[in-house]
Amino acid sequence: MREPEDLFSSVHYADVRRPVGEAFNLPPWCYTSPRFFQREIERLFAKVWNFAGRAERISKPGDYFTTDIATVPLLIARGADGKPRAFANTCRHRGCTVAKGEGNTRAFVCPYHSWTYSSSGDLIAAPTEMGESAGFNMKDYGLTQVRLESWGGFMFVNMDPTAPGLIEYLGNLPQLLKDYDCENMTLGRRLEFDVNCNWKFYAENLKDPLHVTSVHRDSISKFAPVKKYWREVQKTNGNMISTFMGYPASAMLFGDDAGFPMIKTLDKKKAGTTAPLIFPNLYIACTIDGAWYIHVNPVAADRIRLEQGALFPRESLATPGRDEILKRYFRRLDMTQAEDNEICTLQHKGLNSPLSRPGRYSTKEALVHQTVNWILDRVLD
Repeated sequence: MREPEDLFSSVHYADVRRPVGEAFNLPPWCYTSPRFFQREIERLFAKVWNFAGRAERISKPGDYFTTDIATVPLLIARGADGKPRAFANTCRHRGCTVAKGEGNTRAFVCPYHSWTYSSSGDLIAAPTEMGESAGFNMKDYGLTQVRLESWGGFMFVNMDPTAPGLIEYLGNLPQLLKDYDCENMTLGRRLEFDVNCNWKFYAENLKDPLHVTSVHRDSISKFAPVKKYWREVQKTNGNMISTFMGYPASAMLFGDDAGFPMIKTLDKKKAGTTAPLIFPNLYIACTIDGAWYIHVNPVAADRIRLEQGALFPRESLATPGRDEILKRYFRRLDMTQAEDNEICTLQHKGLNSPLSRPGRYSTKEALVHQTVNWILDRVLD
């Protein structure tokens, strides 16, 4: 299906804007066009709160890690004063990347000309005879700081200095997840995957209720089938959607596998799994004994860098024999992750065909329909 010249005219998306029972899917070019992808980077990701990582990754002063958030190279560090900060990973001299990987350091030294920055981003050395440059003052050339705010141990960054704060952006998410005590959780494991698909395929898949019975027929569908355990769409405000599943056991384990105790702050009578998708691309699933998250980070129109994190209460990870227990959780997460990675790759391959045409939504796909319209609201003219 050929991409139109007036790609961002609303006329091409009228069928997507209809009520879900009448609506068509996004046109294929929304997933394959470099022009559409670049507009998303500029008008969407550059203006919203983007997940950057868990706070425990920089638990001590001097801890840091580097990441590309929606194609922007960033440096996340905890300063000597204990404050977490985000910076553009770009030297203020000639633009070279200042840091790579992760670790702990007292200072960041640019590999090109050795400009040196403190862990708080201040320029502390510029050994390029800058004293001969008119009006040069080191205090004016620290690393470019990017807004960083946190909730529940999740750190977010925003490239737009005028955007509303994180808590306003999240709406009632803190209330929905209050009883799971996300602040007390910590990483049991973190993995990254490169997946050859458009980021929207994965974001949509995370809130697609119909794929469980087919894509996950040999994994989670065996012990928590869609028709057996009730699911409801929760009332939300802010930039997210959320569902609750009434499966009374851990959604992070297979069948009768034994795991960690129930989270202490949960009411056993109301136990289940709350799973919000924070727009545009962070999925969090909080279940009775822990949580996992999936961050769908766009790299190109046809490629994503996916991060999966498994979270558990700090006291659970102090349990004797925890490594054997964790293997049971990871077996479940690894299997479903592989299934989702494969199906999203196949979806991108199929829709990339010049013969592809927009399909129709089922009324059961209302959250997918809501997600793509949230995106269109920000991308179209």
